Amino acid sequence: MVNDISIEVVYAQAESAWRKHVTMTAGSTVEEALAASRFALHFPDYPQESLAVGIYGQSCTLTRVLTDGDRIEIYRPLTFDPMESRRRRATHRKAFMTKRLSRT
Repeated sequence: MVNDISIEVVYAQAESAWRKHVTMTAGSTVEEALAASRFALHFPDYPQESLAVGIYGQSCTLTRVLTDGDRIEIYRPLTFDPMESRRRRATHRKAFMTKRLSRT
């Protein structure tokens, strides 16, 4: 159709990636595209209430209007607290530097 747009919905897991091409009418939103892709049926364990999405790496809301060729990316929930990860890396760096200085 003249007013149709083609989009792709992508969800990357640790071991594989799920992709679904969907044809929508112009003016459709991210939320409508997710419903059309049946993401919730394929991944019932995914926390739907905290859905984090983006288009080509740019975070967006579910109400964003899509354009032809958009790729909706569904982001996995964080498994680590970012601040805790930074602290852990800093501790390791500090231990490495201390060990390195003591060998000299």
